[in-house]
Amino acid sequence: MTKQASPPPPGDKPSPSAPPPPPSWRHWLWPAAIFVALALWIALPAAHSTPQVSLTYSQFQSKVSAHQVKSIDLAQSGQTSTGVLTDNKNFTTVVPAQAGSSLLSELQSANVQITATETGASFGSEVLSWAIILLPLLLFGYLWFRLSRNAAGGGGLQGLMGVGRSRAKVFDAEKPSTRFADVAGYDGAKREISEVVDFLKEPDRYKAVGAVPPRGVLMVGPPGTGKTLIARAVAGEADVPFFSVAGSSFVELFVGVGAARVRDLFSEARKRAPCIIFVDEIDAIGQRRSGGQVYASNDEREQTLNQLLAEMDGFDPVTGIVVLAATNRPEVLDPALLRPGRFDRQVTIPLPNVSERAAILAVHCRGKQVAPDVDLNAVARGTPGFSGADLANLANEAAIFAVRAGRQVITAADFDAARDRVLLGRREDSNVLLPEEKRSVAFHEAGHAMVAALSPKADPVAKVTILPAGQALGVTEQLPLVERHLYSEDYLYQSLAVRLGGRSAELVKFNQGSTGASNDLASATELAVRMVREFGLSPALGPVGYPTGGSMYLGDGGAVSSRPFAESTQAEIDREVSRLLREAEQQAVSLLKSHEAQLDQLAGLLLDQETVSGETVYELLGLKPPERIDDAATVAPPLARAGSEPAAPAAGHPAATAVAEAPAGSAPEGQAD
Repeated sequence: MTKQASPPPPGDKPSPSAPPPPPSWRHWLWPAAIFVALALWIALPAAHSTPQVSLTYSQFQSKVSAHQVKSIDLAQSGQTSTGVLTDNKNFTTVVPAQAGSSLLSELQSANVQITATETGASFGSEVLSWAIILLPLLLFGYLWFRLSRNAAGGGGLQGLMGVGRSRAKVFDAEKPSTRFADVAGYDGAKREISEVVDFLKEPDRYKAVGAVPPRGVLMVGPPGTGKTLIARAVAGEADVPFFSVAGSSFVELFVGVGAARVRDLFSEARKRAPCIIFVDEIDAIGQRRSGGQVYASNDEREQTLNQLLAEMDGFDPVTGIVVLAATNRPEVLDPALLRPGRFDRQVTIPLPNVSERAAILAVHCRGKQVAPDVDLNAVARGTPGFSGADLANLANEAAIFAVRAGRQVITAADFDAARDRVLLGRREDSNVLLPEEKRSVAFHEAGHAMVAALSPKADPVAKVTILPAGQALGVTEQLPLVERHLYSEDYLYQSLAVRLGGRSAELVKFNQGSTGASNDLASATELAVRMVREFGLSPALGPVGYPTGGSMYLGDGGAVSSRPFAESTQAEIDREVSRLLREAEQQAVSLLKSHEAQLDQLAGLLLDQETVSGETVYELLGLKPPERIDDAATVAPPLARAGSEPAAPAAGHPAATAVAEAPAGSAPEGQAD
């Protein structure tokens, strides 16, 4: 089973720390303010108000006769009248309607100042009533206006909620600090992309020859190879506005939103032309449209794609709008999106070769203290198939190992430990094996190493260990000398023998197998199936190929492969696969029996030292370790390793061989990816 390297951390810059929590007493401010307001509302009127008494009409008449009433404000009959007594106390009373004019004469004779209150609401009360009615409406209308203006600046439901606007991030005055110099390797890809930037900066040079810029440039490649990083470098190098948007941000809940956002994006681009639009993961909206025979489809996504096709084919090329896009699933894109006039260029961003990996490691080691014993070229040779993200993760893991050791300088041992951590998993120090289990693992790994060292076409042995890591109880690492373009038939046959070398050693020494070879058997079977079905290496079937399909860069993804052949052909494939595996096992058993003394010595060294270098293995066999061919062209990733199948060079298989033994009942991680 292969283990993919985990993605790199988002960067070397430390993430900002969270602000300190607010003090607990802050939560008591609102209750205290409400309490004070209530206390003032109760206390202040009582402090400034004069005493007030309520009089019946009989008591009022007695006060008038005794000349104790100073003034009165007569209200309409049946309503409360107010006044002031001679001792400056306020009073209230209700004057009945039967009092008539006799009351007025009595008040005049007592020298009481008389005023009358006009019935009906006052102007202030009218204004207050209208304010209470209109204020909520005005407030709601103002909030509605601000919401629609801030969200979208347009009318209608989509404009109000802001869902019709593009989610593109604009780099105009402030551009990213990334430059092409920060992107190691990929000179051809950077050259093609820089031509687009150069056209937008100096269009007259191209117009003089009659050349027009490509309307779209599609970057394709495996995950982690730096497609988005190159786009950021374009934004940093370009002296024009740069729009960056993810493909998944076009389609949301509402119908028609995706097409509206595409229109808004290109509308803003026309206003800022010349400019560049970058769409990351364009396969989210650019997948192949369903035909008439398909009943399940995504109409909203197809409308978004149709709008994108119309915009890319509709704008005038002289406006200077270039669309960059990135994807690792080019096989699912709609053919109309890839035709000339839309995405005129397709730039492949492959996995880096050995020289590019060394340059990428140098970039990620900036700002880190690296010991003089670290040879980045050697580290790059030991990481075939690693992407830029994998290498960033490797450098970060090496720095973490240095911190754990209490050092500020990263050594070569830290890079070795980090590579094992990425390829195999965490080292299990607590996984103590029984003596008989440890002996079995030692012979198993010794068998892998012996067969690999005795096979001239196989990748050289780099290290053998019986220290548990991840789910593997032992590991045999093979590092290829060069990165291969093609895999010969001899290489594949010997690779099968290396994968079955551990089981063969158990058969030679114990006359029985164990569950530790389950991963070896699975990987060897997978390779044999591909040799028969895809590579045409079976005399019985002849030169025929039935590829399994699947994603170009993401693997099959566990999908059920098609069978475009008859049942009898499948039976013949099964027989041929079984034949290849039996012959490989017989070859491994024959090699180990003829070198059984060296097998015992290597197993003894593993039991004593737990880890043995590849040079020691070759020394036991009396062989000279293979030497690297420095002038060899290394532009393609190697065949995987014992335990993983070879692939076409375009697919790019990572990593060094690591044949592992796993405990019973588990899914062992046999090969490092």
